[in-house]
Amino acid sequence: MIPTRADFPPGFLFGTATSAYQIEGAALGGAGPCHWDSFAATPGNVAGAADGARACDHLTRYEADLDLVAGAGFDIYRFSTSWARVLPGGAGAPNPEGLDFYDRLVDATLARGLRPALTLYHWELPSALADLGGWANRDTAHRFADFAALMAKRLGDRVWSWATVNEPFCAGWLGHFEGVHAPGLRDIRATARAMHHLALAHGLGLAALRAAGASEIGIVLNFEPAFPADPGEEARAAALRYDAVFNRFFLGGVARGAYPDLALEGLGPYLPPGWQADIAAISAPIDWLGVNYYTVKRIAPAPGPWPGWAERPAPGRKTDMGWEIAPMALPDLLRWISGSHTGDLPLYVTENGMAAPDTVLAGANGPEIRDEDRIAFLAGHLAAAREAIAGGVPLKGYILWSLLDNFEWAFGYGKRFGLVHVDFESLQRTPKASYHALRRMLQESTP
Repeated sequence: MIPTRADFPPGFLFGTATSAYQIEGAALGGAGPCHWDSFAATPGNVAGAADGARACDHLTRYEADLDLVAGAGFDIYRFSTSWARVLPGGAGAPNPEGLDFYDRLVDATLARGLRPALTLYHWELPSALADLGGWANRDTAHRFADFAALMAKRLGDRVWSWATVNEPFCAGWLGHFEGVHAPGLRDIRATARAMHHLALAHGLGLAALRAAGASEIGIVLNFEPAFPADPGEEARAAALRYDAVFNRFFLGGVARGAYPDLALEGLGPYLPPGWQADIAAISAPIDWLGVNYYTVKRIAPAPGPWPGWAERPAPGRKTDMGWEIAPMALPDLLRWISGSHTGDLPLYVTENGMAAPDTVLAGANGPEIRDEDRIAFLAGHLAAAREAIAGGVPLKGYILWSLLDNFEWAFGYGKRFGLVHVDFESLQRTPKASYHALRRMLQESTP
């Protein structure tokens, strides 16, 4: 069973999340092109040749979408801003329509008694900056700081919390080493520079936000605990390398002022000259850390050059993404983060959720989506969050991914994470059984 608010400490916050490119409609409202537009326009990159041009049309439907957030009883609405919507050229003159939209969005969030949690960058790099080398170019980090300052000047009096970058691992590694995210490269030199410049963008963006008077600033990192796929020493070593790159590269830079040695074995030769001088900015104090958690990985050794790992199929129950369902790993992950890196720094689970093959059924009062698998997933992870808190982890909130079914990057519109079903033809929203279960949980005051 899903627990109630009374099962969590007083003041513990619950929320749900979205991101700009996945829901807004990137072709609307004067937004400039971004590298996800060109990635999606390249045959074979995105399932069904889908793109984010219309997505969920949140740009014009945000009021009704925020009604769904408030109607469920959430405390936080986590969203991101589109850099390309605000600065179509990546720099220079802003798009008034873009700034006005985020003004309205923040005001509408506050009007519903919700806390606006703004993420500045959730992967939509303006094409004008991609043309200059994107994240492999150091100047992009400085342009990001300019964007951060602009948004703080416009919204800083009303935003509850700021995140600089969401999941820099995905933007850096998946986009430049594995090629499955924009910009679709497979180049270790570009990867090393992109990873470092994303970390630098966080540091410079943090400084720009502080200079503009913003507070409650953090970064959102994703984590996948890595386990050896077999008992051998080679599998153990491969899992440690995976952990160093996926889990410890950005966390180490931000929280310890050092990238892990096992990551530097492969990336170090390709980092930009003098990168060590940037560590002071990267490791400047933050106010909170966001932890995105979905799954664990089983890692085996692989032939060939560094990093020499391969993922093995997940045992047991899986989501529609093929990801192992592993709530039992969350408490240990949170204990490790706070115990070895962040200490008393407040932690938030900023994303946790499940893609499921939802089926729309004809109900007596309209369409119904009975996603009991998602309800079980959420119940398990909420129980894991309670266990972490009981063990002394300074976990202050839990934010679910996602409010809406949306454009799921290279998977197009085929993977549904939403608490609310979206018909991508009519754009009709239908709350799922999981939405109603959470609404009951959030509005009950006793177990």
